[in-house]
Amino acid sequence: MYNILVVDDDKEIVKAIEIYLGKEDYKIYKAFDGEQALRQIREAQIDLVILDIMMPNKDGLETLEEIRMEQNIPVIMLSAKSEDIDKINGLNIGADDYITKPFNPVELIARVNALIRRYTKWGVVEEKESKTLIKNGELVIDDELKKVTIDGKEIKLTPTEYNILKFLTENKGKVFSIEEIYNHVWDGEYYAAENVIAVHIRHIREKIEINPKEPRYLKVIWGVGYKVERI
Repeated sequence: MYNILVVDDDKEIVKAIEIYLGKEDYKIYKAFDGEQALRQIREAQIDLVILDIMMPNKDGLETLEEIRMEQNIPVIMLSAKSEDIDKINGLNIGADDYITKPFNPVELIARVNALIRRYTKWGVVEEKESKTLIKNGELVIDDELKKVTIDGKEIKLTPTEYNILKFLTENKGKVFSIEEIYNHVWDGEYYAAENVIAVHIRHIREKIEINPKEPRYLKVIWGVGYKVERI
């Protein structure tokens, strides 16, 4: 059983999410502001956080910053606003995904299930699995250790960034649409996620490219999608 922490000052929303995810056999922890959330994360084994942006005492973005200083657990941001700016800010800080309120329960469950699957794959190494290296020029991905290096220097990626880069590098030279990347990496039905993918791609570029504005590895094919150039 996986432990999900739901953080929102609206107790009705927390209760609704608890009902939806409880039916999926998740154990739900609850917090109603950022300080409570941080205490729960430090005291319990939390596998995923659903975090509202607008909260008293410590808002979701501040809370996310502190989570990322300590842990790399997946985080889904909740936003009541229709504007994209809060969502993008959350992704910039290190959120893995976001959902706008009011949300579709089916979509919420799908996003949670997909992140849990990816997080589990990230954290588990099969004992019998031999060491697997994915190489492209000076870019090397060690899929056993979940480690990425450029010119021998280790690059720190989030699990989502790692999975996107791994997928594109395994298929270097081939262009994938946003929907294809989402379907593979999120391992679920596609929901409008253009900003999610674009922000993660930008973060990867900033970490692996000498000049992100003139990328050597990770390139955009305008109107089509993204690819890792074959080096």
